[in-house]
Amino acid sequence: MAEDTIVQSFDPGVTPADSDPCPFCNIAAAYPPFEPSSPPPASSPSLAPAKLAPPAFVVLSTPALVAFLDILPLSHGHLLLCPRAHRPKLTDATAREAAALGAALRVLSAALVRATGVPDWNVVQNNGAAAAQVVGHVHYHLIPRPEIRASGRFRESFTMFGRGVRRELDDDEAAALAERLRGSVAAVLEEEGRKGRL
Repeated sequence: MAEDTIVQSFDPGVTPADSDPCPFCNIAAAYPPFEPSSPPPASSPSLAPAKLAPPAFVVLSTPALVAFLDILPLSHGHLLLCPRAHRPKLTDATAREAAALGAALRVLSAALVRATGVPDWNVVQNNGAAAAQVVGHVHYHLIPRPEIRASGRFRESFTMFGRGVRRELDDDEAAALAERLRGSVAAVLEEEGRKGRL
């Protein structure tokens, strides 16, 4: 493991103590902002997933926000979006941060549909342990919801609020998906700019 790698164990079933380092703050500190409309190439050291342990696959990094793949996704493409500054709950975010989060949710939603081909998704935001917030840093989940009944999987269902079948993220698949998502964000921004919607 590289000397500059930050190692932090993570168990989604355990709420971290207030004294534990925040994994989302670690991600925000490790990945500098980049221009979303022209992201760096996947080979750029600024995007290296191995800067942290577990690895982080960053999709969007602005001066105010960071979005990355969930390490235990509920579905392929499950993203997290949070303010760069540590804010425990949504009510702790500034008005400017809340506005930036809202704008990014719309762009990331369009990019997620484009990159995964899944036209339906959830946006979920939990506040506090009783509401299933595991990491005490406000964040939104963007969760693609593929149609599972059409494939005959009637016994399967998606659940919400932190419960459901979660699998560890495959690093190679995650790197490719993060690259597709960054490209999709850039494409959505270009289209929105042409339409005058930004």
